[in-house]
Amino acid sequence: MKKISIASLVIGIAFLLQSCLKDKLTHTYTLLIPVYKDKNEVYANIKSNAPREIKSPGKIFLHGNYIFLNEIDKGVHIIDDTDPSNPVVKAFIDIPGNLDIAVKGNTLYADLYSDLVAVDISDPLHAKFLKYVSYVFPERSYSNGFVADGTRIIIDWIKKDTTVPFGSTLSPVLYSYGLLVPAAASANAAAAPPGISGSMARFTIVNDYLYAVNSHNLQSVSISDPADPSVTNSMNAGWDIETIYPFQDKLFLGSMGGVFIYDISQPGSPVKQGDFVHARACDPVIADDSFAYVTLREGTSCGPTDNELQVLNIQDLQAPSLVKAYSMTNPHGLTKDNNLLFICDGKDGLKMYDATDPSNLVLKKHINGIETSDAIAWNKNLIVVATDGLYQYDYSDPNGLVQRSRLSVNF
Repeated sequence: MKKISIASLVIGIAFLLQSCLKDKLTHTYTLLIPVYKDKNEVYANIKSNAPREIKSPGKIFLHGNYIFLNEIDKGVHIIDDTDPSNPVVKAFIDIPGNLDIAVKGNTLYADLYSDLVAVDISDPLHAKFLKYVSYVFPERSYSNGFVADGTRIIIDWIKKDTTVPFGSTLSPVLYSYGLLVPAAASANAAAAPPGISGSMARFTIVNDYLYAVNSHNLQSVSISDPADPSVTNSMNAGWDIETIYPFQDKLFLGSMGGVFIYDISQPGSPVKQGDFVHARACDPVIADDSFAYVTLREGTSCGPTDNELQVLNIQDLQAPSLVKAYSMTNPHGLTKDNNLLFICDGKDGLKMYDATDPSNLVLKKHINGIETSDAIAWNKNLIVVATDGLYQYDYSDPNGLVQRSRLSVNF
């Protein structure tokens, strides 16, 4: 009997396996196929349409008795919050590519992909389109070389699963119009707030100016005529800028590399006053008279970093200094009312701190079981955006939170 070497045996088995599995190994891809509409048709539909179910809640803006809630890439839910224990979704404004919103008086401003649009909401239930301003925000980028048709607007994506033999590529016909899925693309008796945005906002309004940030620019948009916004100044403000927060005559820009502080005492010409550099991280920021509160979190684009809250002393705006860092799980948005600080700590829920002494924050309440992203605190009512809905809490008791309502997400 001939001896068979181990090497020959392994080669033989590999050959048999290859023969058995030939043409049976496959890959399944999910493709996204864009659905386009003519621009004029899209603008004509920027109005108050019938209410829709909330499916993918994003950023929030509180104005008067209304909450404006972004439906990611789709538009804006108009929510009557006259009674925070019973909020009612009244209408939906279709704005494709929408991520951010702000309101002044009777005008709502929103992004439509890279454009800024103005919408008349003198009657929120009968909103109507006023104007768009091109290229205020950066263009969306897509994977696998896909480039959108700039003459039309993407209003939706059709998902399609395609299975192909292992090692082969997608059909050129499908690939020509599709792409692979990219990696993670007030209390009743109180006076109504003039307008409050969440800490994750990319643009904000101060008096007659809207200030907007894209990845590296700070843009000043005059809204002295609310129906006719116009960019009056654009300046380089750093890199990887994500958020903007106003306090008095200052703007605090949160970037992946630090916090940048700008003086807007001359509204049309912001001037940089100082900055605070930190490790690369996603970075929303809020501020008061003496301190800034910054959440740092890791993420795909944010880089590996410690997940924490940093408290900065900003009494010297030209040289902010770190007071203390507090460990967190994956913090996102935050908000503050007097001495109460609220942190949306991602999958670790909602946290309420006594911030009387910023160097010694005291945790007063921790709500688990919800994944939170942003919040607005106003007059003892806390509005919280979570993956499963829009929550409202009464924080009249500084030691606790009482849930008032929840508008559920329909997945």
